[in-house]
Amino acid sequence: MSEEKTTPLAEIEAPWSRHLSLSAIDHDSGLRMLRLRIKEGRARFTIIDLDERTARELAGQLLDWAGE
Repeated sequence: MSEEKTTPLAEIEAPWSRHLSLSAIDHDSGLRMLRLRIKEGRARFTIIDLDERTARELAGQLLDWAGE
Protein backbone atom coordinates (compact mmCIF):
# COMPACT_ATOMS: atom_id res chain seq x y z
CA MET A 1 0.00 0.00 0.00
CA SER A 2 1.34 3.44 -0.88
CA GLU A 3 2.07 6.09 1.70
CA GLU A 4 0.46 9.51 1.72
CA LYS A 5 1.73 12.84 3.02
CA THR A 6 -0.89 15.08 4.61
CA THR A 7 -0.35 18.85 4.76
CA PRO A 8 -2.95 20.89 6.68
CA LEU A 9 -4.15 23.92 4.68
CA ALA A 10 -7.04 25.56 6.52
CA GLU A 11 -9.45 25.27 9.44
CA ILE A 12 -12.86 26.95 9.17
CA GLU A 13 -15.57 27.29 11.80
CA ALA A 14 -18.94 27.02 10.05
CA PRO A 15 -22.51 27.65 11.26
CA TRP A 16 -24.44 25.11 13.34
CA SER A 17 -21.43 23.66 15.21
CA ARG A 18 -19.63 22.48 12.10
CA HIS A 19 -15.88 22.57 11.64
CA LEU A 20 -14.23 22.28 8.21
CA SER A 21 -10.63 21.34 7.62
CA LEU A 22 -8.77 21.24 4.32
CA SER A 23 -5.62 19.21 3.73
CA ALA A 24 -3.41 18.51 0.73
CA ILE A 25 -2.86 14.78 0.27
CA ASP A 26 0.19 13.71 -1.75
CA HIS A 27 0.55 10.00 -2.55
CA ASP A 28 3.84 8.29 -3.36
CA SER A 29 2.38 7.52 -6.80
CA GLY A 30 2.18 11.26 -7.58
CA LEU A 31 -1.59 11.47 -7.10
CA ARG A 32 -2.63 14.79 -5.51
CA MET A 33 -5.94 15.21 -3.71
CA LEU A 34 -7.62 17.85 -1.59
CA ARG A 35 -9.26 16.38 1.52
CA LEU A 36 -12.30 18.19 2.89
CA ARG A 37 -13.21 16.98 6.37
CA ILE A 38 -16.49 18.14 7.91
CA LYS A 39 -17.03 17.58 11.62
CA GLU A 40 -20.60 17.90 12.82
CA GLY A 41 -21.08 18.03 16.58
CA ARG A 42 -18.87 15.70 18.59
CA ALA A 43 -18.74 12.45 16.67
CA ARG A 44 -20.00 12.74 13.10
CA PHE A 45 -17.47 13.20 10.29
CA THR A 46 -17.75 13.43 6.51
CA ILE A 47 -14.52 13.14 4.53
CA ILE A 48 -14.36 13.93 0.81
CA ASP A 49 -11.21 13.59 -1.31
CA LEU A 50 -11.26 15.77 -4.43
CA ASP A 51 -9.03 15.63 -7.49
CA GLU A 52 -7.69 18.88 -8.95
CA ARG A 53 -10.40 19.23 -11.61
CA THR A 54 -13.22 18.68 -9.12
CA ALA A 55 -11.66 21.08 -6.58
CA ARG A 56 -11.43 23.80 -9.27
CA GLU A 57 -15.04 23.25 -10.29
CA LEU A 58 -16.22 23.35 -6.67
CA ALA A 59 -14.18 26.51 -6.01
CA GLY A 60 -15.75 28.20 -9.03
CA GLN A 61 -19.27 27.29 -7.95
CA LEU A 62 -18.60 28.56 -4.41
CA LEU A 63 -17.20 31.84 -5.73
CA ASP A 64 -20.15 32.28 -8.09
CA TRP A 65 -22.64 31.72 -5.28
CA ALA A 66 -20.82 33.95 -2.77
CA GLY A 67 -20.56 36.74 -5.34
CA GLU A 68 -24.31 36.95 -5.89
